[in-house]
Amino acid sequence: MSFKIYTKTGDKGETSLIGGVRVPKFHLRIESYGTIDELNSHLGMVRDMIGDHHAREVIYEIQDRLFTIGSVLASDPEKSKMKVPDLHLNDVTLLETEMDKMEEKLPELKHFILPGGHPSVSVCHIARCVCRRAERLVVHLQTESEVPEIISMYLNRLSDYLFMLARWIAKEVKIEETQWRPRM
Repeated sequence: MSFKIYTKTGDKGETSLIGGVRVPKFHLRIESYGTIDELNSHLGMVRDMIGDHHAREVIYEIQDRLFTIGSVLASDPEKSKMKVPDLHLNDVTLLETEMDKMEEKLPELKHFILPGGHPSVSVCHIARCVCRRAERLVVHLQTESEVPEIISMYLNRLSDYLFMLARWIAKEVKIEETQWRPRM
């Protein structure tokens, strides 16, 4: 199957959902899956910047799940008859299991942490922030349209996972975490 990059149908500020419904490019559904795409790109950068083979494999799995989420969000729930992949509870469990493994080997968290210290740590924090934005958009979309609850659950756990991964990366590259010390 071949995909053309251009379709000649979005030039007037509209695009099509899976199912054929045309919506403005600023539609909340478009913002939602566009932010998932942005997150996926940031995760590609994280994956490219870290050396830990296991973490790279987990990120690859996450990127695959984000394509699944994007497919669901790009579908018109009332009109699309096309079968799209779905998310499963074990996808959420994978994130929780990975966080538990990292937490066992990380120092106890007693302060807020400022992002930074190493490019791979910083880009992981950027991905975490984009993930939080995607979650907010999806939760908003859920108030207006049918969106499986597991998507917001997955995004919530994913942002937690990315926080833990940033801490893990800092430990692996031997960067001391910068604690936030509020000025009083």
